[in-house]
Amino acid sequence: MLQPYLIIAPTKKMGRGVFTTEPIDKGTVIEISPVIVLPEKDRSVIDQTLLHDYIFEWDPGTKSSAMALGYIPIYNHSYTANCEYEMDFDEQTITITTMRDIKKGEELFINYNGDWNDGKKVWFDVQR
Repeated sequence: MLQPYLIIAPTKKMGRGVFTTEPIDKGTVIEISPVIVLPEKDRSVIDQTLLHDYIFEWDPGTKSSAMALGYIPIYNHSYTANCEYEMDFDEQTITITTMRDIKKGEELFINYNGDWNDGKKVWFDVQR
C-alpha cells in the first residue's frame, strides 16, 4: 500500500527523497511495503555493493537483513524525523506512519536508528 500523494523528487543535498503533494495528518499510515529478507550469509556480499546503504537490519534473532521495496529505500534520514517506520517480521513488511502533521510539498524523513527521534549517530554521520 502506497498513498497516491507520495512522490519521489530531487533534494538539494541528499539526491532524491520522498515528498507529499497533499497535507497529511499525524498518525497516518502512508506506506506498507514488503521486504526481501536476506540471510546472514548474503550480508557480506551486499556490504560490498551500493545496496549496503539501502538495507535494513532485520530480525535480530537471525542476524538477517532486508531490502525494502516501494519507496522505503528513498526516505532520507533525520534525527528528528516526521515519520516512523515499523518492521513486521512475521508479515515481512515495513510500515511508514507520520509522527506529526505534514504540509503539502514537505519531504518525509525517517530516522535510520529506528525510533523517529533517536539522536544516536548513524553509520554515515560518525567521524572515522
